[in-house]
Amino acid sequence: MHDTQPIPFDYTPPEGPLQVLHVDADVIVVVKPCGLLSVTGRGEDRQDSLVTRLAAQISGARIVHRLDLDTSGVMVLARNAEAHRRLSMQFERRETGKAYVARVWGHVQEESGEVNLPLIVDWPNRPKQKICFEEGRPARTLWRVLRHEEDTTLMQLEPITGRSHQLRVHMLSLGHPIVGDSLYAHAAARAFSPRLELHARDLAFTHPLTGERLQFTAEAPF
Repeated sequence: MHDTQPIPFDYTPPEGPLQVLHVDADVIVVVKPCGLLSVTGRGEDRQDSLVTRLAAQISGARIVHRLDLDTSGVMVLARNAEAHRRLSMQFERRETGKAYVARVWGHVQEESGEVNLPLIVDWPNRPKQKICFEEGRPARTLWRVLRHEEDTTLMQLEPITGRSHQLRVHMLSLGHPIVGDSLYAHAAARAFSPRLELHARDLAFTHPLTGERLQFTAEAPF
């Protein structure tokens, strides 16, 4: 019997306006800050989200993909049903381009590599995920070192699949948890930063109506 009680968290989203990178009749491109839910959660205290904030400014915002609460970075939303359908298909078919920046604990020895380890929810410890070869869903991440620092390494991560917590668990599997990670990092790595240092820097997709290939970048705030 699974324990279905998720790990509780205190939701205190950041204040201030959203950084909107692009708006047209079909899509919105925005930078989600760390600490803000992509969509509303359960309970009165979790109604503030990227979608509700955007809805107050721009009509028709519909979620297409999500970023973890603690992850910041570029997201695209649709403004109508047809744009939503076409964008969702691109994510499903892995036709989008995504690159993240992460600061991880320790010095990564190789210059680049790949993690190919299947993931599944760790039920007793939700929302944590874990590697599971028997029942896990395929998960693949490409990585390369951007620079070595005193105690840490700055990395570029490219998720080929889009599993929940994929980048966090895959970096942990290398022995280099992302700093500031309250779920997966050990005490020293967790204490290194007040936030999870994971940021969706680049997002490329095909405009759902014009067919133009678009790319947006927002540099990491850490």
